[in-house]
Amino acid sequence: MIEIKHLTKKFNNTQVLDDISLEVKKGEILGFLGPNGAGKSTTMKIITGFWSPSSGSVKIDGLDVVKNSIETRKKIGYLPETVPLYDDMRVYEYLKFIAEIRGIDKDKIKRRIKEVVNDCGLSKVLRKPIEELSKGYRQRVGLAQAIMHEPDILILDEPTTGLDPNQITEIRDLIKEIGKEKTVIFSTHILGEVSATCDRVIIINNGRIVVEGKPDELAKKAGSKELIYVKIKGPRDEVLKTLKNMDNIEKASIKDKETNEIYGYEIEPKTGVDMREYLSMTVMKKDWSIFEFSKKSMSLEDAFKELTK
Repeated sequence: MIEIKHLTKKFNNTQVLDDISLEVKKGEILGFLGPNGAGKSTTMKIITGFWSPSSGSVKIDGLDVVKNSIETRKKIGYLPETVPLYDDMRVYEYLKFIAEIRGIDKDKIKRRIKEVVNDCGLSKVLRKPIEELSKGYRQRVGLAQAIMHEPDILILDEPTTGLDPNQITEIRDLIKEIGKEKTVIFSTHILGEVSATCDRVIIINNGRIVVEGKPDELAKKAGSKELIYVKIKGPRDEVLKTLKNMDNIEKASIKDKETNEIYGYEIEPKTGVDMREYLSMTVMKKDWSIFEFSKKSMSLEDAFKELTK
């Protein structure tokens, strides 16, 4: 569906994208992650034909987005980070305007608007001026304009930016529903969105792809190790020093405090070591007490931090 090969983009002497190659399959929901300035929006703007690459190519169904700009744009619905809305229009008027400039047949416009309004949950605000809409409804209208012409591909740049938790859930569910029939690429800074929505994730940093895979695979690809959280009652400094000096522990740090005597510690054991016996014996010899012991794997957030250092 989407094929990107050796894509680069420079602005004057600044290289924003550095030899990116990737493919997105039909019907796939791809999460595009990276810190600010990583190159996410630049990549999306090149895919949509908004900008041209400095070198490399992007193809949509085998069509080059530069050489076949009009044909490829017909296949794409685009929601930029700043939603392109006209505040002085009512929602229905705006959607009718979008339908007209997208070239939808006049006798099909009303039916298509009705379908889009139903898909995006806009029936309650259809006659309202856009300037009176909440952020959540503005995003819904933005999605409605993106799918008006029934594109095969949706490109969504930070679609949940600035929304409250309830609105984020609404837009996430909407993206998942739309993604049942379309190929979707969306960027986000909310890592929970990725686990809940995406089939695959690509993390980009400094204009390069650093890792790609399913959300639950990224921690492994980041070279993650098992971490242990333990609460110990004992003198804080002595406990920490003892943990750091244990042969089977790579790293140890104070995580939190319960009381002046009980602290939580995060431990990274050496690979393949079961710390339960070693730790309990050490604590007993010191006449301390263990109040809590749990294992945890690296989360998607941990992997993101590790991969984008």
